[in-house]
Amino acid sequence: MKNIKFILFGILFGIVLSKAEIISWYRIYEMFKFQSFHMYGVIGSAVITGMILFYFFRKGSIKNYLGNKIEIEPKKKGFSRNILGGIIFGLGWALAGACPGPMFIILGKGAMAIVIVILGALIGAFLYHGVKNKIPH
Repeated sequence: MKNIKFILFGILFGIVLSKAEIISWYRIYEMFKFQSFHMYGVIGSAVITGMILFYFFRKGSIKNYLGNKIEIEPKKKGFSRNILGGIIFGLGWALAGACPGPMFIILGKGAMAIVIVILGALIGAFLYHGVKNKIPH
């Protein structure tokens, strides 16, 4: 297995998120009620890490797993689309009590109710893919 390092990194990342209580419904509840800085600190550090990684992607220092330069397409400008998308994402996050990435960690911890949320997320992604050419972007 040539790419076992990615599986091992994913498992390690899941453990770190679990131990940092990123998957805790209560931590997410605190965040949406502006009662704790915990999640905002995690999100802020992720944004800063992303900015640093994007710098190295554009510079060409970081390659993909095949050794090719990572190309990132520029995003279309649009304030309203980002606000609307952020509201929909935030509402889903608040209702489910889980962000899309940690949903699988929650499943791995044995909370089988998250399967409904994962199925809903998958259905939503497939529906969007089916109608994305018909809606304004």
